[in-house]
Amino acid sequence: MNRATVSVLAYEGMSVFETGIVTEVFGLPRPEFDVQWYELTVCAETPGAVRLVGGATLHTGHGLDAFAAAGTLIVPGVADVHADPSPALTGALRAAHRRGARIVSICSGAFALASAGLLDGRRATTHWRYADLLARRHPAVRVDPGVLYVDDGDILTSAGSAAGLDLCVHLVRRDHGPTIANAVARRLVVPPHRAGGQAQFVEAPVPGDPEDDRLAASMSWALANLDAPITVDRLARRAHMSARTYLRHFARATGTTPIRWLIDRRVQASLPLLETTTAPIGEVAATVGFETAVTFRHHFAAAMRTSPSAYRRAFTGASGGAHAPGRGTT
Repeated sequence: MNRATVSVLAYEGMSVFETGIVTEVFGLPRPEFDVQWYELTVCAETPGAVRLVGGATLHTGHGLDAFAAAGTLIVPGVADVHADPSPALTGALRAAHRRGARIVSICSGAFALASAGLLDGRRATTHWRYADLLARRHPAVRVDPGVLYVDDGDILTSAGSAAGLDLCVHLVRRDHGPTIANAVARRLVVPPHRAGGQAQFVEAPVPGDPEDDRLAASMSWALANLDAPITVDRLARRAHMSARTYLRHFARATGTTPIRWLIDRRVQASLPLLETTTAPIGEVAATVGFETAVTFRHHFAAAMRTSPSAYRRAFTGASGGAHAPGRGTT
């Protein structure tokens, strides 16, 4: 199965942004990479005109046969999360999966995969606004509303539209490794790995709390002092809260824990040092607050799926990788 052939399904009433995500990552030529790049085909259930948001019209000569023939199929959304997709679409998805194709959904596209039975017994995600509905309509799916995307091997699902970009870059990382994925991310002017999950974007069901200002002040202090020893107790004292209250407010505001957030911030702070300096890894680790280089490497690899040294090579060309990605157009 040639996973480099990618098809994306256009549908009535979709946003240009939804196909734009896929086009930016898989449709533009990348001659700077010495690898077989992707071949993208934009399809529709019925070849012809597809009306988009804003009065635009997309024309494609490719229908479900071409969609199902690709090695990677992407469903960027559905027209109505309360309605069942057509039998033709669910049949095409099932047939492609039986052939060994990789099936991907972005945002509400998970409803099409679930209707085809491809998510039964699997962990999956969708936009946080639709997570409860997906779980109610498809109880066999293990819906995880707190993540940006779920990689379950041959089935991958992402949260709201922008999280589809995270998932597409992740697919490049899976197919071609971190050096090329990092270069693509830089060309798109996005981080190669976005910290946190979509829980941080969920609308708060309660009015703003004055204590949030103190929470924000403690986080700003932490960012300005990443090289210092920072504990939950110390952060709580900065916010004039008990540790228990601080943890509760922090989780509500960010969708994660203070220590997890701090580790992510330290990893992110290390990226420009790796990209633009030749400082030893141990020095970089100390500068951003990791006690040892070993600890830094562990957390860096968990977040970025590569080592600090390999990440640095992606921006220096030390091993023949991409040189200074981010210059020029996407």
